[in-house]
Amino acid sequence: MLEKRFHVEIRTPQRLIYEGEVLSVRAPGILSSFEILAGHIPFLTVFDIGEIRIRESDTPQSIATSGGVFEVLRTGVTVLADTAEWTYELDVERAEAARQRAIERLASRDSEIDQMRAEAALARAANRIKIASQ
Repeated sequence: MLEKRFHVEIRTPQRLIYEGEVLSVRAPGILSSFEILAGHIPFLTVFDIGEIRIRESDTPQSIATSGGVFEVLRTGVTVLADTAEWTYELDVERAEAARQRAIERLASRDSEIDQMRAEAALARAANRIKIASQ
């Protein structure tokens, strides 16, 4: 039996990351991950730092993301991501350096440090490292 496909477009402010017909797309929701299959009911939501998984065939492809907006329509899915990087684009050394800087900022307890910004930087770096190691 042929599985139904649907159109997905993933964009960042800088570039088009992906456009094609897929079997499913999975995203990191705010409360938990969610997966879209063909024929899903339309909705609009935000998503969090994590992994977007696109399945065109048996082998899914991974994208590290730092969040954004996810729109499901009858005509397909549009993902507007703050950032998005394919697994092969991830620079683990850079991510590890960013993780270390964020840890140091959080440990410093300096009143000049934006705590939420440092925590977000740590989460983004840890996500990149995790996805690159899969």
